[in-house]
Amino acid sequence: MKYCLIIAGLLFSGPAFSTQEAALLVDNPKIEAQVSRLAEELRCLVCQNQTLADSSAPLAEDLRNEIREMAAKNMSDQQIIDHLVARYGDFVRYRPPFKASTAVLWAGPFVLLVLGMLFVSVLVRRRERQVASLPLTPEQSRQLAELLKQEQ
Repeated sequence: MKYCLIIAGLLFSGPAFSTQEAALLVDNPKIEAQVSRLAEELRCLVCQNQTLADSSAPLAEDLRNEIREMAAKNMSDQQIIDHLVARYGDFVRYRPPFKASTAVLWAGPFVLLVLGMLFVSVLVRRRERQVASLPLTPEQSRQLAELLKQEQ
């Protein structure tokens, strides 16, 4: 019985600590506004297709808390972003800057679109040439003549 009480106490004490921590952090709306602003600009490293603001992954929560701690130390947005980029690379930014290492990310979709359009146009032209160069069989010539007579 004693062990059950200890286990129950440990299980239910976690939410009490987390609400206390959340209450302390909400006390400063300036810090929370900065965290919210940065969480929209930074990527969840686990989800990869979500911002930190959208993600509910434990790592995203850890990163938001890390941002809160840096904001509490009066670090600017750029200083916080620079710290996280130094630690995780440009991947942590939801919109990576345009530079040599990220050029494929920015230009890749447009290059693929142009290549796809060129590929389709080459296929269409090749098909037109093949169809135009095929002679009609005697049966097809007869059918064509009948159709032309019906139209007149």
